[in-house]
Amino acid sequence: MKGYLLKDSPVEQLAAAIRTVAGGGRTIAADLAAAGWEGDDPLTERERVSLRLAVEGLANKEIGRRLSLSPGTVRNYLSEAAAKIGANNRVEASRIARNKGWL
Repeated sequence: MKGYLLKDSPVEQLAAAIRTVAGGGRTIAADLAAAGWEGDDPLTERERVSLRLAVEGLANKEIGRRLSLSPGTVRNYLSEAAAKIGANNRVEASRIARNKGWL
């Protein structure tokens, strides 16, 4: 994940983020970055539960079965969680979240 913005972000912010990512950079919504910096848990409950199950080594399909979600929705939760906390993947996201006491 190279960038993460909230869906109600202004068009100008979206355009700037696209240019940044296209140029090889990374971007994250300022309010999400600030929440992570302050130590506040930016994860939703679904993201947190999905990460906990991913740590157990479960595939998206099995996580989805346990949570009554599609594998694609699980993938989205895990991707959003990773983006929110600046991780490159689910393993790194789980490690960061656990170290911060969010899991």
